[in-house]
Amino acid sequence: SRCVQRTIQMQNGPMILTGYSALNKLLGRDVYSSQDQLGGPQIMYPNGVTHEVVTNDREGVDHIIDWLSYVPKTAEDTAPVVESKDPVSRPVAFKPTKTPYDPRNMLQGVENENGEWTAGFFDKGSFQETLGGWGKSVIVGRGKLGGVPVGCVAVETRLVDRRIPADPANPASSETIEQQAGQVWFPDSAFKTAQAIEDFGRGENLPLIIFANWRGFSGGTRDMYNEVLKFGAKIVDALRKYEQPIFIYIPPAGELRGGAWVVVDPTINPEHMEMYADVESRGGILEPPGICEVKFREGDQVKTMQRLDPELSGLCERLEADPDNQELRSAIKSREDKLKPIYLNIAHEFADLHDRAGRMKAKGVIRDALNWESSREFFHWRIRRRVQELKWAKDMQKVDPSLSVEEATKKVQAVLGVANVEDDKAMVAALDGGVDKLEKAKEDVRQAAIKAQIEKLQAELTTNSKELETASA
Repeated sequence: SRCVQRTIQMQNGPMILTGYSALNKLLGRDVYSSQDQLGGPQIMYPNGVTHEVVTNDREGVDHIIDWLSYVPKTAEDTAPVVESKDPVSRPVAFKPTKTPYDPRNMLQGVENENGEWTAGFFDKGSFQETLGGWGKSVIVGRGKLGGVPVGCVAVETRLVDRRIPADPANPASSETIEQQAGQVWFPDSAFKTAQAIEDFGRGENLPLIIFANWRGFSGGTRDMYNEVLKFGAKIVDALRKYEQPIFIYIPPAGELRGGAWVVVDPTINPEHMEMYADVESRGGILEPPGICEVKFREGDQVKTMQRLDPELSGLCERLEADPDNQELRSAIKSREDKLKPIYLNIAHEFADLHDRAGRMKAKGVIRDALNWESSREFFHWRIRRRVQELKWAKDMQKVDPSLSVEEATKKVQAVLGVANVEDDKAMVAALDGGVDKLEKAKEDVRQAAIKAQIEKLQAELTTNSKELETASA
Protein backbone atom coordinates (compact mmCIF):
# COMPACT_ATOMS: atom_id res chain seq x y z
CA SER A 1 0.00 0.00 0.00
CA ARG A 2 2.80 2.44 0.86
CA CYS A 3 4.26 2.15 -2.65
CA VAL A 4 1.41 4.24 -4.06
CA GLN A 5 2.10 7.08 -1.58
CA ARG A 6 -1.67 7.70 -1.23
CA THR A 7 -3.35 5.47 1.37
CA ILE A 8 -6.93 5.67 2.66
CA GLN A 9 -7.58 3.03 5.34
CA MET A 10 -10.85 1.73 6.77
CA GLN A 11 -11.31 1.52 10.53
CA ASN A 12 -11.59 -2.29 10.33
CA GLY A 13 -9.04 -2.78 7.55
CA PRO A 14 -5.57 -3.57 8.95
CA MET A 15 -2.44 -3.45 6.76
CA ILE A 16 0.07 -6.10 7.81
CA LEU A 17 3.23 -7.87 6.73
CA THR A 18 2.68 -11.03 8.79
CA GLY A 19 -0.53 -12.23 10.45
CA TYR A 20 -0.78 -12.27 14.21
CA SER A 21 -1.15 -16.08 14.33
CA ALA A 22 2.11 -16.58 12.44
CA LEU A 23 3.88 -14.15 14.74
CA ASN A 24 2.56 -15.92 17.81
CA LYS A 25 3.95 -19.22 16.49
CA LEU A 26 7.27 -17.54 15.76
CA LEU A 27 7.41 -16.12 19.30
CA GLY A 28 6.29 -19.41 20.83
CA ARG A 29 3.46 -17.84 22.84
CA ASP A 30 0.20 -15.96 22.37
CA VAL A 31 1.30 -12.33 22.29
CA TYR A 32 -1.00 -10.76 19.70
CA SER A 33 -4.75 -11.27 19.63
CA SER A 34 -5.74 -9.40 16.43
CA GLN A 35 -4.41 -7.97 13.18
CA ASP A 36 -5.32 -4.47 14.40
CA GLN A 37 -2.53 -4.64 16.96
CA LEU A 38 -0.08 -4.90 14.06
CA GLY A 39 -1.54 -2.74 11.31
CA GLY A 40 -4.82 -1.17 12.35
CA PRO A 41 -5.52 2.57 11.95
CA GLN A 42 -4.32 3.18 15.51
CA ILE A 43 -0.86 2.08 14.26
CA MET A 44 -0.78 3.15 10.63
CA TYR A 45 -2.35 6.60 10.99
CA PRO A 46 -0.01 7.90 13.72
CA ASN A 47 3.08 6.55 11.92
CA GLY A 48 2.36 8.26 8.58
CA VAL A 49 1.64 5.17 6.45
CA THR A 50 -2.06 6.02 6.22
CA HIS A 51 -3.07 9.43 4.88
CA GLU A 52 -6.75 9.29 5.84
CA VAL A 53 -9.02 6.99 7.89
CA VAL A 54 -12.64 6.27 6.93
CA THR A 55 -15.43 4.19 8.49
CA ASN A 56 -16.82 2.48 5.35
CA ASP A 57 -16.30 1.97 1.61
CA ARG A 58 -18.73 4.73 0.65
CA GLU A 59 -16.80 7.26 2.69
CA GLY A 60 -13.54 5.94 1.23
CA VAL A 61 -14.75 6.44 -2.35
CA ASP A 62 -15.94 9.96 -1.45
CA HIS A 63 -12.44 10.75 -0.18
CA ILE A 64 -10.86 9.39 -3.37
CA ILE A 65 -13.14 11.54 -5.54
CA ASP A 66 -12.42 14.60 -3.38
CA TRP A 67 -8.70 13.93 -3.69
CA LEU A 68 -8.94 13.61 -7.49
CA SER A 69 -10.62 17.02 -7.68
CA TYR A 70 -7.27 18.61 -6.73
CA VAL A 71 -5.10 16.82 -9.28
CA PRO A 72 -4.66 17.33 -13.06
CA LYS A 73 -5.96 15.01 -15.77
CA THR A 74 -2.45 13.71 -16.53
CA ALA A 75 0.96 14.01 -14.92
CA GLU A 76 1.95 16.51 -17.64
CA ASP A 77 -0.97 18.90 -17.06
CA THR A 78 -1.42 21.59 -14.44
CA ALA A 79 -4.13 21.36 -11.80
CA PRO A 80 -7.60 22.43 -13.04
CA VAL A 81 -9.08 25.78 -12.01
CA VAL A 82 -12.80 25.58 -11.19
CA GLU A 83 -15.35 28.27 -10.47
CA SER A 84 -15.63 29.02 -6.76
CA LYS A 85 -18.71 30.10 -4.86
CA ASP A 86 -16.44 31.72 -2.28
CA PRO A 87 -15.46 35.15 -3.69
CA VAL A 88 -11.71 35.45 -4.09
CA SER A 89 -11.92 39.16 -3.20
CA ARG A 90 -13.35 38.56 0.28
CA PRO A 91 -11.04 39.37 3.21
CA VAL A 92 -9.56 36.63 5.39
CA ALA A 93 -11.57 37.07 8.58
CA PHE A 94 -9.77 34.68 10.94
CA LYS A 95 -6.54 36.29 12.11
CA PRO A 96 -3.65 34.38 13.71
CA THR A 97 -2.56 35.57 17.13
CA LYS A 98 0.63 35.50 19.17
CA THR A 99 -1.05 33.12 21.62
CA PRO A 100 -1.37 29.45 20.53
CA TYR A 101 -4.31 28.75 18.21
CA ASP A 102 -5.55 25.98 15.91
CA PRO A 103 -3.99 26.70 12.49
CA ARG A 104 -6.78 24.74 10.80
CA ASN A 105 -9.04 27.67 11.64
CA MET A 106 -6.63 29.94 9.77
CA LEU A 107 -6.79 27.67 6.70
CA GLN A 108 -10.43 26.58 6.54
CA GLY A 109 -12.28 29.02 8.80
CA VAL A 110 -14.28 28.27 11.93
CA GLU A 111 -17.83 28.53 13.24
CA ASN A 112 -18.22 30.07 16.69
CA GLU A 113 -20.64 29.07 19.45
CA ASN A 114 -23.35 31.34 18.02
CA GLY A 115 -23.16 29.71 14.59
CA GLU A 116 -21.36 32.68 13.04
CA TRP A 117 -18.80 31.79 10.38
CA THR A 118 -15.30 33.27 10.44
CA ALA A 119 -13.77 32.71 7.02
CA GLY A 120 -10.24 31.34 6.63
CA PHE A 121 -7.67 31.55 3.86
CA PHE A 122 -9.00 28.83 1.53
CA ASP A 123 -12.44 28.51 -0.05
CA LYS A 124 -15.04 27.43 2.48
CA GLY A 125 -15.15 23.64 2.83
CA SER A 126 -12.26 23.05 0.43
CA PHE A 127 -9.34 22.30 2.76
CA GLN A 128 -8.65 18.57 3.10
CA GLU A 129 -6.01 17.62 5.66
CA THR A 130 -3.94 14.45 5.19
CA LEU A 131 -1.48 12.63 7.47
CA GLY A 132 -3.23 14.25 10.42
CA GLY A 133 -2.21 11.57 12.92
CA TRP A 134 1.53 11.79 12.24
CA GLY A 135 4.01 14.59 12.92
CA LYS A 136 1.33 16.69 14.58
CA SER A 137 3.49 19.82 14.90
CA VAL A 138 2.98 20.32 11.13
CA ILE A 139 -0.32 20.35 9.22
CA VAL A 140 -0.43 19.39 5.53
CA GLY A 141 -3.26 19.16 3.05
CA ARG A 142 -4.87 20.48 -0.09
CA GLY A 143 -7.19 23.44 -0.45
CA LYS A 144 -8.68 25.65 -3.15
CA LEU A 145 -8.02 29.34 -3.42
CA GLY A 146 -10.71 30.93 -5.56
CA GLY A 147 -11.05 27.56 -7.31
CA VAL A 148 -7.28 27.05 -7.73
CA PRO A 149 -6.05 23.76 -6.17
CA VAL A 150 -3.08 24.37 -3.86
CA GLY A 151 -0.86 22.18 -1.71
CA CYS A 152 -0.43 23.57 1.79
CA VAL A 153 1.97 23.21 4.72
CA ALA A 154 1.15 25.03 7.97
CA VAL A 155 2.58 25.03 11.49
CA GLU A 156 0.95 23.92 14.73
CA THR A 157 1.43 26.59 17.40
CA ARG A 158 0.11 24.55 20.33
CA LEU A 159 1.75 21.84 22.42
CA VAL A 160 1.01 18.38 20.97
CA ASP A 161 1.54 14.81 22.16
CA ARG A 162 3.30 12.01 20.30
CA ARG A 163 2.14 8.59 21.48
CA ILE A 164 4.41 5.55 21.14
CA PRO A 165 2.47 2.34 21.97
CA ALA A 166 3.84 -0.49 24.09
CA ASP A 167 4.94 -3.65 22.26
CA PRO A 168 3.01 -6.69 23.54
CA ALA A 169 5.99 -8.85 22.53
CA ASN A 170 8.16 -7.05 25.08
CA PRO A 171 6.72 -7.27 28.63
CA ALA A 172 9.14 -4.57 29.80
CA SER A 173 7.85 -1.98 27.33
CA SER A 174 5.20 0.60 28.15
CA GLU A 175 3.33 3.29 26.29
CA THR A 176 5.30 6.53 25.98
CA ILE A 177 3.85 9.98 25.45
CA GLU A 178 6.25 12.68 24.27
CA GLN A 179 5.28 16.34 24.30
CA GLN A 180 6.26 18.43 21.29
CA ALA A 181 6.30 22.23 21.35
CA GLY A 182 4.59 24.31 18.69
CA GLN A 183 6.53 26.19 15.99
CA VAL A 184 9.32 23.60 16.06
CA TRP A 185 10.31 20.93 13.54
CA PHE A 186 10.80 17.50 15.15
CA PRO A 187 12.09 14.43 13.26
CA ASP A 188 8.58 13.14 12.47
CA SER A 189 7.16 16.52 11.42
CA ALA A 190 10.24 17.37 9.32
CA PHE A 191 9.87 14.01 7.54
CA LYS A 192 6.15 14.69 7.11
CA THR A 193 6.88 18.10 5.58
CA ALA A 194 9.35 16.66 3.08
CA GLN A 195 7.01 13.81 2.14
CA ALA A 196 4.02 16.13 1.67
CA ILE A 197 6.02 18.42 -0.62
CA GLU A 198 7.07 15.40 -2.69
CA ASP A 199 3.45 14.20 -2.84
CA PHE A 200 2.18 17.60 -4.01
CA GLY A 201 4.77 17.65 -6.79
CA ARG A 202 4.76 13.98 -7.83
CA GLY A 203 2.01 13.72 -10.44
CA GLU A 204 -0.26 16.27 -8.74
CA ASN A 205 1.64 19.32 -10.06
CA LEU A 206 0.13 21.55 -7.39
CA PRO A 207 1.37 25.05 -6.64
CA LEU A 208 2.55 25.06 -3.04
CA ILE A 209 2.09 27.57 -0.23
CA ILE A 210 3.99 27.18 3.04
CA PHE A 211 2.78 29.22 6.01
CA ALA A 212 6.22 29.47 7.60
CA ASN A 213 5.96 29.99 11.35
CA TRP A 214 8.91 28.00 12.72
CA ARG A 215 11.37 29.05 15.40
CA GLY A 216 13.74 26.29 14.33
CA PHE A 217 14.46 22.56 14.61
CA SER A 218 14.44 20.50 17.78
CA GLY A 219 18.06 19.85 18.66
CA GLY A 220 17.97 17.58 21.71
CA THR A 221 20.03 14.40 21.95
CA ARG A 222 17.10 12.09 21.15
CA ASP A 223 15.95 14.22 18.21
CA MET A 224 19.46 14.34 16.78
CA TYR A 225 19.67 10.57 17.18
CA ASN A 226 16.29 10.25 15.43
CA GLU A 227 17.76 11.96 12.34
CA VAL A 228 16.20 15.40 12.49
CA LEU A 229 19.11 16.71 10.39
CA LYS A 230 18.49 14.12 7.68
CA PHE A 231 14.79 14.96 7.45
CA GLY A 232 15.55 18.69 7.40
CA ALA A 233 17.83 18.03 4.43
CA LYS A 234 15.00 16.08 2.77
CA ILE A 235 12.86 19.24 2.91
CA VAL A 236 15.58 21.10 1.01
CA ASP A 237 15.83 18.29 -1.55
CA ALA A 238 12.05 18.26 -2.06
CA LEU A 239 11.93 22.03 -2.58
CA ARG A 240 14.94 21.99 -4.91
CA LYS A 241 13.26 19.44 -7.21
CA TYR A 242 9.80 21.07 -7.14
CA GLU A 243 8.62 22.06 -10.62
CA GLN A 244 5.61 24.22 -9.73
CA PRO A 245 5.41 27.66 -8.06
CA ILE A 246 6.25 27.68 -4.34
CA PHE A 247 5.18 30.54 -2.05
CA ILE A 248 6.66 30.93 1.41
CA TYR A 249 4.49 33.21 3.55
CA ILE A 250 5.22 34.24 7.14
CA PRO A 251 1.70 34.81 8.56
CA PRO A 252 0.63 37.51 11.06
CA ALA A 253 2.19 37.03 14.51
CA GLY A 254 4.39 34.37 12.92
CA GLU A 255 8.16 34.23 12.90
CA LEU A 256 10.79 32.38 10.90
CA ARG A 257 14.09 31.77 12.66
CA GLY A 258 17.40 29.96 12.53
CA GLY A 259 17.69 26.68 10.66
CA ALA A 260 14.01 26.85 9.71
CA TRP A 261 14.72 29.86 7.50
CA VAL A 262 17.62 28.02 5.87
CA VAL A 263 15.51 25.10 4.62
CA VAL A 264 12.78 27.30 3.04
CA ASP A 265 14.95 30.09 1.67
CA PRO A 266 13.99 30.95 -1.95
CA THR A 267 17.62 30.63 -3.10
CA ILE A 268 17.10 26.84 -2.89
CA ASN A 269 14.99 26.99 -6.06
CA PRO A 270 14.92 30.62 -7.27
CA GLU A 271 13.08 29.83 -10.52
CA HIS A 272 10.06 28.51 -8.63
CA MET A 273 10.20 29.94 -5.09
CA GLU A 274 9.07 33.31 -3.76
CA MET A 275 8.97 34.50 -0.14
CA TYR A 276 6.51 36.94 1.41
CA ALA A 277 5.99 38.22 4.94
CA ASP A 278 2.96 39.70 6.64
CA VAL A 279 3.41 43.24 7.90
CA GLU A 280 2.88 41.91 11.44
CA SER A 281 5.36 39.03 11.15
CA ARG A 282 9.01 38.69 12.12
CA GLY A 283 11.98 36.98 10.53
CA GLY A 284 15.68 36.57 11.27
CA ILE A 285 18.25 34.06 12.42
CA LEU A 286 18.15 35.03 16.13
CA GLU A 287 15.30 36.47 18.19
CA PRO A 288 15.89 39.95 19.72
CA PRO A 289 17.03 38.66 23.15
CA GLY A 290 19.47 36.30 21.45
CA ILE A 291 20.98 38.91 19.15
CA CYS A 292 21.33 41.36 22.06
CA GLU A 293 23.28 38.77 24.04
CA VAL A 294 25.75 38.64 21.16
CA LYS A 295 25.80 42.26 19.98
CA PHE A 296 24.94 44.23 23.15
CA ARG A 297 26.62 42.55 26.07
CA GLU A 298 26.78 43.81 29.63
CA GLY A 299 29.95 45.87 29.06
CA ASP A 300 28.36 47.61 26.08
CA GLN A 301 25.21 48.28 28.10
CA VAL A 302 27.23 49.95 30.89
CA LYS A 303 29.15 52.13 28.42
CA THR A 304 25.88 53.24 26.80
CA MET A 305 24.31 54.08 30.17
CA GLN A 306 27.35 56.08 31.23
CA ARG A 307 27.28 58.01 27.97
CA LEU A 308 23.56 58.79 27.89
CA ASP A 309 22.40 59.07 31.52
CA PRO A 310 23.38 62.46 33.07
CA GLU A 311 23.10 61.21 36.65
CA LEU A 312 25.28 58.17 36.03
CA SER A 313 27.73 60.22 34.00
CA GLY A 314 28.07 62.69 36.88
CA LEU A 315 28.67 59.92 39.41
CA CYS A 316 31.40 58.44 37.20
CA GLU A 317 33.13 61.83 36.89
CA ARG A 318 33.10 62.22 40.69
CA LEU A 319 34.52 58.71 41.07
CA GLU A 320 37.41 59.60 38.78
CA ALA A 321 38.27 62.46 41.14
CA ASP A 322 37.87 60.25 44.23
CA PRO A 323 38.62 56.62 43.18
CA ASP A 324 38.50 55.23 46.73
CA ASN A 325 35.00 56.49 47.53
CA GLN A 326 32.97 53.33 48.18
CA GLU A 327 29.70 55.24 48.52
CA LEU A 328 30.08 56.52 44.96
CA ARG A 329 30.78 53.00 43.72
CA SER A 330 27.65 51.74 45.45
CA ALA A 331 25.60 54.61 43.98
CA ILE A 332 26.93 53.85 40.49
CA LYS A 333 26.12 50.14 40.86
CA SER A 334 22.62 50.94 42.12
CA ARG A 335 22.01 53.33 39.22
CA GLU A 336 23.26 50.80 36.66
CA ASP A 337 21.02 48.08 38.09
CA LYS A 338 18.05 50.45 37.90
CA LEU A 339 18.77 51.45 34.27
CA LYS A 340 19.72 48.01 32.93
CA PRO A 341 16.15 46.65 32.36
CA ILE A 342 15.16 49.88 30.59
CA TYR A 343 18.16 49.87 28.26
CA LEU A 344 17.79 46.17 27.60
CA ASN A 345 14.15 46.60 26.61
CA ILE A 346 15.11 49.43 24.28
CA ALA A 347 17.82 47.21 22.76
CA HIS A 348 15.31 44.39 22.24
CA GLU A 349 12.92 46.80 20.52
CA PHE A 350 15.73 48.10 18.31
CA ALA A 351 16.71 44.54 17.35
CA ASP A 352 13.06 43.74 16.68
CA LEU A 353 12.91 46.57 14.13
CA HIS A 354 15.44 44.66 12.02
CA ASP A 355 13.18 41.58 11.96
CA ARG A 356 10.11 43.29 10.48
CA ALA A 357 8.74 42.89 6.99
CA GLY A 358 9.87 46.33 5.80
CA ARG A 359 13.46 45.57 6.71
CA MET A 360 13.28 42.09 5.17
CA LYS A 361 12.08 43.61 1.91
CA ALA A 362 14.78 46.31 1.99
CA LYS A 363 17.42 43.57 2.36
CA GLY A 364 15.92 41.64 -0.56
CA VAL A 365 15.16 38.44 1.38
CA ILE A 366 11.41 38.65 0.66
CA ARG A 367 9.61 39.72 -2.49
CA ASP A 368 6.99 41.84 -0.73
CA ALA A 369 5.21 42.59 2.54
CA LEU A 370 1.50 41.65 2.58
CA ASN A 371 -1.61 42.41 4.61
CA TRP A 372 -3.31 39.26 5.88
CA GLU A 373 -6.84 40.43 5.12
CA SER A 374 -6.09 40.82 1.39
CA SER A 375 -3.56 37.97 1.07
CA ARG A 376 -6.15 35.54 -0.29
CA GLU A 377 -6.86 37.68 -3.35
CA PHE A 378 -3.16 38.45 -3.86
CA PHE A 379 -2.13 34.79 -3.86
CA HIS A 380 -5.05 33.74 -6.08
CA TRP A 381 -3.88 35.94 -8.94
CA ARG A 382 -0.20 35.40 -8.24
CA ILE A 383 -0.57 31.62 -8.31
CA ARG A 384 -2.65 31.62 -11.49
CA ARG A 385 -0.15 33.91 -13.18
CA ARG A 386 2.93 31.93 -12.13
CA VAL A 387 1.43 28.52 -13.03
CA GLN A 388 0.58 29.61 -16.57
CA GLU A 389 3.71 31.68 -17.03
CA LEU A 390 5.96 28.79 -15.99
CA LYS A 391 4.03 26.36 -18.21
CA TRP A 392 4.63 28.47 -21.31
CA ALA A 393 8.23 29.17 -20.32
CA LYS A 394 8.93 25.44 -19.99
CA ASP A 395 7.18 24.76 -23.31
CA MET A 396 9.59 27.20 -24.92
CA GLN A 397 12.50 25.53 -23.12
CA LYS A 398 11.49 22.20 -24.66
CA VAL A 399 11.79 23.57 -28.19
CA ASP A 400 14.95 25.55 -27.36
CA PRO A 401 16.93 23.88 -24.53
CA SER A 402 19.48 26.73 -24.60
CA LEU A 403 16.95 29.01 -22.90
CA SER A 404 16.92 29.34 -19.11
CA VAL A 405 13.58 29.53 -17.29
CA GLU A 406 14.19 33.22 -16.63
CA GLU A 407 14.92 33.94 -20.34
CA ALA A 408 11.89 31.95 -21.46
CA THR A 409 9.68 33.78 -18.93
CA LYS A 410 10.82 37.14 -20.28
CA LYS A 411 9.96 35.97 -23.80
CA VAL A 412 6.45 35.05 -22.61
CA GLN A 413 6.04 38.49 -21.04
CA ALA A 414 7.31 40.23 -24.18
CA VAL A 415 4.85 38.32 -26.39
CA LEU A 416 1.89 39.25 -24.19
CA GLY A 417 2.86 42.93 -24.16
CA VAL A 418 1.27 43.80 -20.82
CA ALA A 419 2.25 47.34 -19.86
CA ASN A 420 2.81 46.49 -16.19
CA VAL A 421 4.19 42.96 -15.83
CA GLU A 422 3.89 43.28 -12.03
CA ASP A 423 0.10 43.36 -12.34
CA ASP A 424 -0.76 39.70 -11.78
CA LYS A 425 -4.45 40.07 -12.62
CA ALA A 426 -3.65 41.76 -15.95
CA MET A 427 -1.07 39.07 -16.70
CA VAL A 428 -3.63 36.31 -16.05
CA ALA A 429 -6.08 37.98 -18.43
CA ALA A 430 -3.35 38.26 -21.07
CA LEU A 431 -2.28 34.63 -20.59
CA ASP A 432 -5.88 33.41 -20.85
CA GLY A 433 -6.50 35.44 -24.00
CA GLY A 434 -3.09 35.10 -25.62
CA VAL A 435 -2.91 31.38 -26.33
CA ASP A 436 -2.68 31.82 -30.10
CA LYS A 437 0.05 34.45 -29.80
CA LEU A 438 2.02 32.24 -27.43
CA GLU A 439 1.68 29.19 -29.68
CA LYS A 440 3.00 31.23 -32.62
CA ALA A 441 5.85 32.56 -30.47
CA LYS A 442 6.71 29.02 -29.40
CA GLU A 443 6.85 27.94 -33.04
CA ASP A 444 9.08 30.91 -33.87
CA VAL A 445 11.40 29.93 -31.03
CA ARG A 446 11.47 26.34 -32.28
CA GLN A 447 12.37 27.37 -35.82
CA ALA A 448 15.01 29.81 -34.59
CA ALA A 449 16.53 27.06 -32.43
CA ILE A 450 16.62 24.63 -35.38
CA LYS A 451 18.19 27.29 -37.61
CA ALA A 452 20.83 28.07 -34.98
CA GLN A 453 21.60 24.34 -34.62
CA ILE A 454 21.97 23.94 -38.40
CA GLU A 455 24.29 26.94 -38.60
CA LYS A 456 26.36 25.54 -35.75
CA LEU A 457 26.66 22.16 -37.49
CA GLN A 458 27.61 23.86 -40.78
CA ALA A 459 30.31 25.87 -39.03
CA GLU A 460 31.68 22.70 -37.41
CA LEU A 461 31.58 20.91 -40.77
CA THR A 462 33.48 23.74 -42.49
CA THR A 463 36.09 23.74 -39.74
CA ASN A 464 36.54 19.96 -39.99
CA SER A 465 36.83 20.14 -43.79
CA LYS A 466 39.57 22.76 -43.57
CA GLU A 467 41.44 20.66 -41.04
CA LEU A 468 41.26 17.64 -43.35
CA GLU A 469 42.50 19.67 -46.33
CA THR A 470 45.40 20.97 -44.28
CA ALA A 471 46.27 17.44 -43.14
CA SER A 472 46.14 16.09 -46.75
CA ALA A 473 48.43 18.86 -48.03
